[in-house]
Amino acid sequence: MLDPISDLLTRLRNAKAAKKNAVTAPYSKFKEAVLNVMLKEGFIDKIEIKSESGHKDLVIHIENSQISHIKRISKPGQRRYVAKKFIPKPLRGMGLVIISTPKGVLSGRDAAKLNLGGELICEVW
Repeated sequence: MLDPISDLLTRLRNAKAAKKNAVTAPYSKFKEAVLNVMLKEGFIDKIEIKSESGHKDLVIHIENSQISHIKRISKPGQRRYVAKKFIPKPLRGMGLVIISTPKGVLSGRDAAKLNLGGELICEVW
């Protein structure tokens, strides 16, 4: 797998389309950080980390999920970086853009408040 974040977003998109209550994905700290931003903004319900014989998995609960659109912006072949004043506001501020900054993975609003730019990861609404 070349792009684990894209895989995570596709799993979320497919689970939502299939009306599943939860989805499982392989664990990584970066995926957990992206999911924590979505959790804080109310786009997913709960995150669990399950460990079986040294192998960790993320279990993402999406029963009451508000996700209707989820799209990867920065890809391995074409990275997209933005300065603070050019952070996009999907749906005129109603959506969420996730940015990887020097202070960690943040939502676009939080990054703008801290005067930080960074790599655009994805947009959700």
